[in-house]
Amino acid sequence: MTRNLRLDDGLMAAVDLGSNSFHLAVARLDHGVIRITESLSEKVQLAAGLDADNNLTEASQQRALACLSRFGQQLAGVEPKRLRIVATNALRVARNARDFVRRAEAVLNHPIEIIAGREEARLIYVGVSQTLAGSGKRLVVDIGGGSTEFIIGERHQPLLTESLHMGCVSYTQRYFPDGQISAKALDKAITAARQEIAAIATVYQDLGWDGAVGSSGTIKAVRTVVQQLGWASTEGRITAESIGKLRDLLLQSKDVRDINLPGLKDDRKLIMPAGFAIVSAIFESLGLDELDYSDGALREGVLHDMLGRYQDGDIRSHTVSSLQQRYGMDDAFGERVAATALDFFAQTEDTLALREEDAAMLARAAHLHEIGQAISHTGYHKHGAYLLQHSDLPGFSQPEQESLAQLVACHRRRLRPEHYETLMSVGGLPLFRLCLLLRLAVLLHHSRSREPLPRLKLKTDGVEFELRFPRGWLDSHPLTQADLEQEREHFAAMALRLDFS
Repeated sequence: MTRNLRLDDGLMAAVDLGSNSFHLAVARLDHGVIRITESLSEKVQLAAGLDADNNLTEASQQRALACLSRFGQQLAGVEPKRLRIVATNALRVARNARDFVRRAEAVLNHPIEIIAGREEARLIYVGVSQTLAGSGKRLVVDIGGGSTEFIIGERHQPLLTESLHMGCVSYTQRYFPDGQISAKALDKAITAARQEIAAIATVYQDLGWDGAVGSSGTIKAVRTVVQQLGWASTEGRITAESIGKLRDLLLQSKDVRDINLPGLKDDRKLIMPAGFAIVSAIFESLGLDELDYSDGALREGVLHDMLGRYQDGDIRSHTVSSLQQRYGMDDAFGERVAATALDFFAQTEDTLALREEDAAMLARAAHLHEIGQAISHTGYHKHGAYLLQHSDLPGFSQPEQESLAQLVACHRRRLRPEHYETLMSVGGLPLFRLCLLLRLAVLLHHSRSREPLPRLKLKTDGVEFELRFPRGWLDSHPLTQADLEQEREHFAAMALRLDFS
């Protein structure tokens, strides 16, 4: 259902709502190559605005909204389908994230995707890999404000991804809250980071890598400092020896405001001790000798991933196929259900105010609606929803994952008011309407017959659904007729009408 994005035509943009900084990248396609034409960054420090209950304070939200209003001016010329806005750790952990997202979406007039940690790691690798030449496995590390991502990949393919709950802003609040620097506080921060990394170190070292690369602000700042001090390698990389020297130099300052390191920007001083502690722990825990740097990061990964979605390279399609194989699903049956669901979508998308991306969501839910049978046939729709809600699904944002899970949860059995409320809270009226189309498609294939369905006509105004069969077809398919009569009762419970003949 996705239309091709014509190369060299128009602008595309990505916005990264990071825990430390918000980033904007506007790009143009030049003979299939993404060329950045505008890049903006602002230190919002959203993670610093989390209170003791993990709620974003009003002051932090106002900082963020003011930044987004400025970004909005740069996005005015970008078509909505060419824009993606992703949010990371601070909004993953904030209890009032949904409230903030609604306010932010009103400012930008565009949906915001809160992405899972491993999805963030995958997108970071996509961005970094575009800037690097050569073959062999590489380790990529990205230190953010609230989380640090670790990826091992080869060429443009990530092989191992992980996101750890440690970042330069969160560690600043925890270990350097008053801005004081001491050997004791620094050692505590390094030890805490090493404890986090210990959970993944063995697996990563067993897979191995041929070179290590860092991305984003903290590693860039450390590299700049050691280069200007003459401590970098001949290739300009951070070395284990330079980390030891930098520690001694950093401890000469007793307060972050007194830090005087060459090339270090003033707005980075506050978070430098915490950022350095994480870099130091990475070197120690993974036994690194050197760490290179790449300008590629999350926003570049989002741009390239978005381009892939329009050029038959949508990672979400590969994820669905992988799930079908992993859980031993009947691919052919899923395809038949999806074909019927998409036929209903095509007949009703205008009257139901559905969008192109809704069709993709409906098709994926149809392909995966039986995934829960890998656990048990009884209540398999509930098991399927759980699997989709809590699995790592490369390419899917958290809202997309939640929408997919809810469609699978509600595709059969009785529709209850709480189901309606959940569907509405997750995806609004469009998601509820997709659920109705999916239910009808699954019902019509209840017998699992390979005999193709006749051409069916579905008309609706959103409240009344009129399904028309060829004359005499229902009489010769009594199971389908019985299923429809039961479904009519389920529709009626939601103040909807289902008519068929």
